[in-house]
Amino acid sequence: MEHKADWMYEKKWGIMVCYLADYAGNSSPMESYEEQWNKRINQFNVRNFVKQLSEIKCGWLIFTMGQNSGYYCSPNQTYDEIVERKISRLSKRDLIKDLAEELNSKDIKLICYLPSHAPVLDTYAVEKLKCTPSWDGSMWGLKKGQYKIPEEIDERLTEFQKNWQAIIREWSNRWGKLVSGWWFDGCYYADKMYNHPDAPNFKSFAESAKSGNKDSIVAFNPGVKIPVISFTEYEDYTAGEISHALPVFYRWLPLSRFIKNVQFHILTFLGDDWGRGNVRFSKELITGYTKHINSFGGAITYDILPPDENGNIPPPFLDIFKNINDTI
Repeated sequence: MEHKADWMYEKKWGIMVCYLADYAGNSSPMESYEEQWNKRINQFNVRNFVKQLSEIKCGWLIFTMGQNSGYYCSPNQTYDEIVERKISRLSKRDLIKDLAEELNSKDIKLICYLPSHAPVLDTYAVEKLKCTPSWDGSMWGLKKGQYKIPEEIDERLTEFQKNWQAIIREWSNRWGKLVSGWWFDGCYYADKMYNHPDAPNFKSFAESAKSGNKDSIVAFNPGVKIPVISFTEYEDYTAGEISHALPVFYRWLPLSRFIKNVQFHILTFLGDDWGRGNVRFSKELITGYTKHINSFGGAITYDILPPDENGNIPPPFLDIFKNINDTI
């Protein structure tokens, strides 16, 4: 039976890059970086970057569109109309589109990374987008007293969810089949926000992401979970976030690559943490572990240090993947 994530199963492994205005996991707000951000995005050498990915023959790229600072690497009219900032924090260049076109020419799939919530370090945007829970949102990095809570805000953050899904829908419709998947971070409050029969819910969330490409695959990240889980029928592969512990053979999956008909996939960092540090594993371990995950039909993504503006990947993170496909 054909599955939407068959290509992930066939390609076996991919790369993730946290290309951000600040850095992954930053907890300090950024101000007045619009000019520098646009300069960085405009200078990004897509062709050189993709050439390196093609040389190591990775199957896909998970690329951050933005995270908590509110700086995104693609324009979005819906976002700007809702947030109403005089100078947009969204880049003028559509880096995602340019990346997708170049990646597609090399038969490398693109998966877009996006948080499931507003950029928590940009309080102005948090309030405009109505991502202002009355409950404890500390797992997102939202702190009580940081933002104003309008009286009309409900527990499900219905208005925010509708706003966010409309923003995602604009991006998805623009890129169409150029983008093959989505990885949504921070889906920590599923029972409050998504596990409901009526929209907005997981179903409408997935539909917004797939509006431009019904064949794209979607994952919703519940956080670090071992064993890896799938917690909704509306995702196509497991988010599979792993940090300092690598799961080994799943005895209940010896002959199957699926968890509840969802492609088994894990994502971990190759450096000391997400998007930074030195290579923490040997080439032998990377090769053996990738082969292990593939042995029961699983797929794996390795987060590496982000490239510079010229698209150059740090050599230690590039070299470790050379010729890996010859041995897995």
